[in-house]
Amino acid sequence: MQRASLSGTTAAIVALVVCTAPASARSDPDLRPGNYVDVAAYLQTDEAFEAWFTLRHQLYRNFDAICGDTFCEGDYSNIQSLRFVCSVHRVSGLVGSCAWSFAASEESVARRSGRISAETPAWLCVSPLVAGTTIEALLHALQGEEPLYAALPGTSLTLYDGLVDCL
Repeated sequence: MQRASLSGTTAAIVALVVCTAPASARSDPDLRPGNYVDVAAYLQTDEAFEAWFTLRHQLYRNFDAICGDTFCEGDYSNIQSLRFVCSVHRVSGLVGSCAWSFAASEESVARRSGRISAETPAWLCVSPLVAGTTIEALLHALQGEEPLYAALPGTSLTLYDGLVDCL
């Protein structure tokens, strides 16, 4: 009898896991396996990888250089660039979207208890890309030392413009 009970319990747990975890993936088309990948999974050549990682490095440097005079003058003086990421259609090379994540904090000390609390906002700034932009065109347009201010392919908008609307 013990064994039957254990098997029944095990079967119930397995059924619960199988029925609940994948259910959300089945009901949300964005969670199903698809055609878009992180740009790093799409790139095939050393030159393309170098261009991507150089772009990300330069964007971090560009943001750090302007933060104090622009975005970091308001409520949060310590906004940090976390990651710039793009999704790419794995066959065509078309960019699905690019976004840049940021975080900051504002700490305060309670005078009576000495307890420290913090507000920790985060932002995900979507880049103002034109539909039909390829990753190759994006990497080409944003090469150089100041990609934050370079015109994005097919538009006069820049990544900086996307930050102004976000941060």
